[in-house]
Amino acid sequence: MTLRSFRPRALAAVSLTAVAALTLAACGSSDDSGSDSDATRTVTTAMGDVKVKKAPQRVVVLDTAELDSALTLGVKPVGATHADVTSGFLNYLPKDQVAGIEDVGQMMTPNLEAIAGLKPDLILTSKIRHGDKYAELSKIAPTVMTENTGYPWKENFRVHAEALGKEAEAKMVADGYADHVADVTKALGGKEKVAATEVNMVRFVEGADIRIYGKKNYIATILADVGLGRPAITDQAKDGFSYDVSPEKIDLADADVVFHSTYGDPKKSKETETTGSGLWKNMDAVKNGKVFAVDDQLWIQGIGYTAADKILGELHKSLVK
Repeated sequence: MTLRSFRPRALAAVSLTAVAALTLAACGSSDDSGSDSDATRTVTTAMGDVKVKKAPQRVVVLDTAELDSALTLGVKPVGATHADVTSGFLNYLPKDQVAGIEDVGQMMTPNLEAIAGLKPDLILTSKIRHGDKYAELSKIAPTVMTENTGYPWKENFRVHAEALGKEAEAKMVADGYADHVADVTKALGGKEKVAATEVNMVRFVEGADIRIYGKKNYIATILADVGLGRPAITDQAKDGFSYDVSPEKIDLADADVVFHSTYGDPKKSKETETTGSGLWKNMDAVKNGKVFAVDDQLWIQGIGYTAADKILGELHKSLVK
């Protein structure tokens, strides 16, 4: 079965007239004084109302979710922070889309001087990441912060779209994602069959315990959208995020299907030790050939519709018979 995708790059092919009409309708509350280049809109953020240009041209993003949002909406930032990976920008993002974006430092320690040097007219990030730098960032450019990242990614995307003046495109993206979800659910046998399939997501993390992901994180929302079941262990996740275990308790992660990713060195993250153990090999998912290694940058770190679209494709490929 060929599955549909919203294909973010296809946004440019949409009728400009239709997009303009939708955008004008969505911008009714904008402050229209002055020329179009000076016109602003007010965006409600985690730090209060912020006035931004109706059509920002020089955008800087300070986290992976904001970079995914901007690129999904057809906006190439002039600057972005990098995640703590050797590849710099996350590897699931098309190289032609990230080419030319200036690296303004590691995600948690952005280089404010480099950001200022880019003369941005909008900065996108979240309070949980950079709330302590809000005053400094706001002096550089209007700064739109969501409260958190990860689990509320769809709500955050809508905030990003409003700040970028891309509400019409955002609706198209969300609708395309919903269509892709419906296609995957159907391809996997329908809602009833999918709900009866319990899936776990395990992450091996260098310097930390092994995480069995709960129901309040980015990847959990995608599994839920498809309608996949989750084992009871996920209800024990701290704050809904993850239930952390040692290699000696990895059998608690057993399910009909187990996806796993690794952050950092496989040995230092205990992946090598754990997946070579008898407990791991005796799990039903392993014995049934239903364990799949996935890319941590895509499944865990990406956080956005472009990443989600690719994950849906991998879910279909892994689970369909």
